[in-house]
Amino acid sequence: MRVERPLKIVIAEDGVLLREGLSGLLARFGHTVAASVGDADALVAAVAEHLPDIIVTDVRMPPDFSEEGLRAAVALRTANPHLAILVLSQYIEQAYASELLDSGDGTGIGYLLKDRIGDVEEFFDALHTVAMGGTIVDPEVVRRLLRRRRDPLERLSPREREVLALMAEGRSNTAIARALVISEAAVGKHIGNILSKLDLPPDEDDHRRVLAVVTYLRG
Repeated sequence: MRVERPLKIVIAEDGVLLREGLSGLLARFGHTVAASVGDADALVAAVAEHLPDIIVTDVRMPPDFSEEGLRAAVALRTANPHLAILVLSQYIEQAYASELLDSGDGTGIGYLLKDRIGDVEEFFDALHTVAMGGTIVDPEVVRRLLRRRRDPLERLSPREREVLALMAEGRSNTAIARALVISEAAVGKHIGNILSKLDLPPDEDDHRRVLAVVTYLRG
């Protein structure tokens, strides 16, 4: 197993057994675990205190067990674009993963799924690669992000694009029906398909129409 140089590391993981096990493993191979913490606030404080070479963090941590760890990682990279970060998680939080990978100049970032790391050597290879400024992203994370970043308007049929364009002009369903020479029922069906294909959150119809128009204008 290659050990290019000892690293000073901060670990953020809410699972005590995994956190302690990882700390012991890193120490056994000559690295210094400057801090081992269980929540995002403690992670931010530990980085400020110890100025590590790299942080290893989970995504979901207390108090809400949503994406606190990843949000903290994004904030830390915003403050220090050269801070190396290795995310090690069971989950793919697409929005913050994308933001993290876009942070800084895109170097010194890793996002690996825990259940896809085959052995200890693979983990240490990833750790050193990221610490040295490399980028390693689990193939499943890449697939999810590519699906997310694909132009959402590609999902729409030509007729649905026409309807959306008229919605962007502020036309009512009646006006859209008249312009396209179709029934209002058909317009309603097309709008329903548009909202569904654009993966808009459930909400009031007027709000969803606005979101659809915003998506169209961005495209």
